[in-house]
Amino acid sequence: MNTQEFIKSGVLESYLLGFASEEEQHEVNQQILASSEFADYVVEFEKNAHRYFIQNAVPPPPVVRETIQLRAGKTDIEKAGKHTYYDIPKTEQKKEEYLNVEVNDTYIKVHKWWRPAFIAVFILSKIFLIAGLYYYFKSASLEKEIEKLRTEISVPQR
Repeated sequence: MNTQEFIKSGVLESYLLGFASEEEQHEVNQQILASSEFADYVVEFEKNAHRYFIQNAVPPPPVVRETIQLRAGKTDIEKAGKHTYYDIPKTEQKKEEYLNVEVNDTYIKVHKWWRPAFIAVFILSKIFLIAGLYYYFKSASLEKEIEKLRTEISVPQR
């Protein structure tokens, strides 16, 4: 596979993101060793991807960042040598800020018309239940009365 076909296949992207299988990783490594042009392309592509991810990163809320720093310790972060969002110059960072929102109650608030609508549906269901039972028992008593009248008619009078 030549360099252009290899680039268009998407294997390089999966390799750089860590999603490539061992076979694909082996292919990319061999291609890098075989072609200095491809190796330069991989380095440039990796720099561009890293720059893109850093520029579009969303910083965690300050409380989360402080908690992570307290747990990890500053020396661990320095040892890792990782760059964070806060290491980027302010001109490249997005101008997004988090709003501090606190909720003091534990109740779910819904639209003001849901409560009356629910009450109306509940009352209507009870009315229909009572009406259904009334007509059921009324029809049962009428069935008995019809059966009684049939027996009177069928029994000959003396």
